[in-house]
Amino acid sequence: MPSFEDALKAGYGFPDDSLVLGAALEGDVLHPEPLVRFPLAMLNRHGLVAGATGTGKTRTLQLMAEQLSVKGVPVFVADIKGDLQGMAVPGASSDKLEARAESMAYSWTPGGSPVEFVSLSGSLGAQLRATVSGFGPLLLARVLDLNDTQTGVLTMVFKYCDDRGLLLLDFADLRSVLQFLASDEAKGELKEYGAMSRQTVGVLLRKMIELEAQGAEKFFGEPAFDINDLLVTTKDGKGVITCLELADVRDKPALFSTFMMWMLAELYHNLPEEGDLAKPKLVFFFDEAHLLFDQAPKALRDQIEQVIRLIRSKGVGVFFVTQTPKDVPGDVLAQLANRVQHALRAHTPDDEAALRATARTYPKTAFYDLEETLTMLGVGEAVVSGLDPKGRPAPVVACRLVPPIGRMDTLTPDEFKAELSQSDLMREYATSLNRESAHEVLARRAEAVEAREDEAEEVPKKRSSRRQSTAETVTKRVLGAFGTQVGRAIARGVLGTFGLSTTGRRTKRTRSWL
Repeated sequence: MPSFEDALKAGYGFPDDSLVLGAALEGDVLHPEPLVRFPLAMLNRHGLVAGATGTGKTRTLQLMAEQLSVKGVPVFVADIKGDLQGMAVPGASSDKLEARAESMAYSWTPGGSPVEFVSLSGSLGAQLRATVSGFGPLLLARVLDLNDTQTGVLTMVFKYCDDRGLLLLDFADLRSVLQFLASDEAKGELKEYGAMSRQTVGVLLRKMIELEAQGAEKFFGEPAFDINDLLVTTKDGKGVITCLELADVRDKPALFSTFMMWMLAELYHNLPEEGDLAKPKLVFFFDEAHLLFDQAPKALRDQIEQVIRLIRSKGVGVFFVTQTPKDVPGDVLAQLANRVQHALRAHTPDDEAALRATARTYPKTAFYDLEETLTMLGVGEAVVSGLDPKGRPAPVVACRLVPPIGRMDTLTPDEFKAELSQSDLMREYATSLNRESAHEVLARRAEAVEAREDEAEEVPKKRSSRRQSTAETVTKRVLGAFGTQVGRAIARGVLGTFGLSTTGRRTKRTRSWL
């Protein structure tokens, strides 16, 4: 059997461009040569960052995001507590930090990263929006907490609107369509789709009101976020880190986790096939990943698995961030080749079961008792498992992680305000749009019906001999004209989403970060 040092050199002594994690630990002995790394070319094989609360997951996420940015790879991160904001400014040196870097023979220089802050509420960054049509029925059902029957009705309504070219841009559009389809005037409209009870429509409308009370009118509408704005580099070649600030909506986990899944689906649906690249086009960190899967119906979980499996070929790497691997379904977990597992605690029988299950997800190693090692790791230490540049499993090693170069804390209010004032995205998405969509079409239809009814009352005999249903006539005329504008039978991709056209696609920012 090779020695620990020989195994380390064989697994991590490659010359390929890479993301540095830290120095390997053999008991209390630190091995700074070679450093433990993930090859950039293997980062689209996806990954997992896991560990108990307070063990350093957020700092690992920061460390990886900063290094990817330096390598010219754009990054998306979700900031649940607001403590990733400090990436935007250089970190402060300290005796402890310098001693840590020196022990690993690692050259540490403080520095800030190019960061764009985005927000679902618009109060902590550029306003993120999606159209109701673009979001799709499966994801919207998840946000509205619908059961299978209600989800089926919502899917039917989306299909009806897609076939007639009716755009659902915001909740006003969806409400208008639901009210129309539940009215006497719309009898027969859904005969080719199935039945829809007025009671179910009432439930859907109440669920929408509940979500609107939480501010949904801000994140459903236009302009919809253009996923090309995630794929941006600065003039000096650094990848821009798009940071989704969630401190103000962290009590709405179904909303923000589903919104992040929508972004992944948009990336998959819109990006071209790339094959194997020297480095990914984007690395997407999905924090609090368990929220996406908790109580998710099987249909949604199957679609999520499909997106994760196939998005690799688009040059996108996805890292799930959570407490234990068991938070991620097995079919998804099997696709996560790059693992950074921080310490786990075993205070209860459930903790012990989770510890054993976690240890079994790693390749066998003769150098560690993983169950014991995972309970003995300190803050900023982790068990690492990845791939070498040829796609072969690298040795499992315990590792002391190198420190991030940015501030490991929040920005002050003045600093954060200054960052937002320089943001391209703040300007791009500041003003909402309200172009013609289902609400306006159906309102115009109602006006036309009322006008024709007034005319019919005045000259009833004139119309009696050639009467087609007034509702049918006007509906066909209005919906037909609108369908001609936007195209009929919209084709939806995975997760039932589709992208609406946006303008002003960019590949470079004009701002220069320091």
